[in-house]
Amino acid sequence: MKTRFFLAAVVLIFFSLQSIAQQPSPVKVQEGLVQGSFEDGLTVYKGIPFAAPPVGDLRWKAPQAPAKWDGVRQATKFAPAPMQGGNPPSGKSEDCLYLNVWTPAKSANDKIPVMVYIYGGGFAGGYTSDPWIGGEMLAKKGVILVSIAYRVNQFGFLAHPELSAESPNHVSGNYGILDQIAGLKWIQKNIAAFGGDPKKVTIFGESAGAISVSMLCASPLAKGLFSGAISQSGGSFGPTRPTTFPGENMKTLKQAEESGKTYVQKAGVSSIADLRKIEADKLPSGFGMPGGWPITDGYVIPDDQHKLYEAGKYNDVAVLIGYNSDEGASFSREKTPEEYIAGVKARYGKFADELIKAYPAGTNSVPKTARDLARDAAFGWQTWAWANLQSKTGKSKVYYYYFDQHPDYPKDSPKYGYGSPHAQDVSYVFQHLDTKNHETTKSDLEISEAMSTYWTNFAKYGNPNGNGVPEWPAYSEANPKVMYFSQKPFVGPVPSAESLKVLDKYFEWRRSPEGEAWAK
Repeated sequence: MKTRFFLAAVVLIFFSLQSIAQQPSPVKVQEGLVQGSFEDGLTVYKGIPFAAPPVGDLRWKAPQAPAKWDGVRQATKFAPAPMQGGNPPSGKSEDCLYLNVWTPAKSANDKIPVMVYIYGGGFAGGYTSDPWIGGEMLAKKGVILVSIAYRVNQFGFLAHPELSAESPNHVSGNYGILDQIAGLKWIQKNIAAFGGDPKKVTIFGESAGAISVSMLCASPLAKGLFSGAISQSGGSFGPTRPTTFPGENMKTLKQAEESGKTYVQKAGVSSIADLRKIEADKLPSGFGMPGGWPITDGYVIPDDQHKLYEAGKYNDVAVLIGYNSDEGASFSREKTPEEYIAGVKARYGKFADELIKAYPAGTNSVPKTARDLARDAAFGWQTWAWANLQSKTGKSKVYYYYFDQHPDYPKDSPKYGYGSPHAQDVSYVFQHLDTKNHETTKSDLEISEAMSTYWTNFAKYGNPNGNGVPEWPAYSEANPKVMYFSQKPFVGPVPSAESLKVLDKYFEWRRSPEGEAWAK
């Protein structure tokens, strides 16, 4: 019996020592020691706090510094997602300001370029535990991949006069963007300990994450925190508008404060103090509720981004930006031609007829040419305006792309005439295509390999070019070349250029006194 117990103890000690040996040595960050895990040739850290929990009195306040800790903090599990609808895989909590690190570094002296991913989700949801944005494949290409969380929906963006009065900067809202900035500041202070180079940080994101990237490029608070930016289907270059539409979804601080008053009423209370007493899961939030989008507050986002870029008042770093061929399919319900025309007239006023001509409807149905108006207003024109503005007023290079990877659907298919929908590009960039799916083609895998190579090259060198991929020329108005991802990478002209010029005239008018007075 004693022999049996002795052998069991030896086995237990052996496996315990083996487990310890399989863990990487703790890494020292400013707050204390963190220990991650070895995963497939990488060292991975999950759930590292970069700010204090935004709970209690810190709800609707700028992120505060994280607390220090004693001992070694285990960083082996994703932290809960921010409060939102649905059931994220890691759960959800108001205590949500954490980041994750995938690093191929063998020592703290490696100075590896860093890519920081900002998730999308319409500023209403999103989380870093999403397996589609796991950083292992990109990290294997010689970068450190960091994903950062930020507050979403009304937890992240509610403005209100009482909140503005509390603020030393006399503003409110944009807490989610401030979270992203806090994460980037943490990276500047700590990423060297993980083998990263704080001078080579590239931010990237898709959808709301891409819009966030454009806002960080325009925010003076983010100056010096990154050296490059990648935007996948997102930009924010439309003017402010009291009643928002895709591509025109920014409010001024004053307008947002009024929306905040409405939100407080909908919550059934009379003050922010009362609102802070309500449990996080009991607060009304999500799409359709006021206060769930970033705003032009004069501080985090000083002004209409188009005006900032015209004046050269932005963080001038190299950018890689683009969008998908059929973004509109993800946001446009089926309409009759009559419904489509009525909607265009309601939104675009005096430019409606010109835009209907540029994006025509069919006689019995609304084809892709009409869906493309929704695509371009929200994504195509935003990135095109960004590319044109920066190539004129900036010193850093612009690289522009168009993602159109999809099968040639037969005429009898319900998908006939459809292109690449919103967010389809994400799994290509992260190389998380489902290889067991019979619909995944050799071309899909080749496009995924090319995109991940371009993206990581951009992080390493400040441009996407390198061995094994076709040359990607920088964009300018004089040389408006776009990289197409459509069965293979190739260079072509700006898609729908003439139609984009009509939208350009509309947005220029909207920024005029007449257009501002018309908008409602």
